[in-house]
Amino acid sequence: MARDNRSTVRLDSPKGLRTRVLPGRRRAGRDRFGRATEAIARAMGTPQFLLALTGFCVLWMVYNTTAPESIRFDSAAIGFTALTLILSLQASYAAPLILLAQNRQDDRDRVQFEQDRQRAERNLADTEYLAREVVALRIAIRDMASKDFIRAELRSLLDEIDRREDESAAATTTDDASRG
Repeated sequence: MARDNRSTVRLDSPKGLRTRVLPGRRRAGRDRFGRATEAIARAMGTPQFLLALTGFCVLWMVYNTTAPESIRFDSAAIGFTALTLILSLQASYAAPLILLAQNRQDDRDRVQFEQDRQRAERNLADTEYLAREVVALRIAIRDMASKDFIRAELRSLLDEIDRREDESAAATTTDDASRG
């Protein structure tokens, strides 16, 4: 069963980025490229990268300053033009890569925020439901007879039964005395 990539809905990317720009490109390719840009952007933000770039520049300048003139490839006299071009090229690629990584992180944050909002709504609805149930239980318990109330009612019934038995016993002794 062939599936059209446009029919699949991805929740980790905003709606506007789900459309395909070039026909024949697959989502996996964009994800792979996005992950690669994030990895490069993450690596560019580390102290190791800064130290390596500094070491590269220092070696470049030392080599092109101290090496014999015939094997130098970038002259210090003209301001290390090749090094400047290389660093400019690196910077021109670094900025868009960092922006791509930030956009992907923003998309993930947006999805996470939406999931958190939905979870908070569910928690609020559950809490309100439980609060209503607790109130209903309290009302039902208030209408229920307590153990002490039942005991008091039984005592009053027993007292009434004893009183009636005493009255009927007194009446029968009075009837027997009047007959005899």
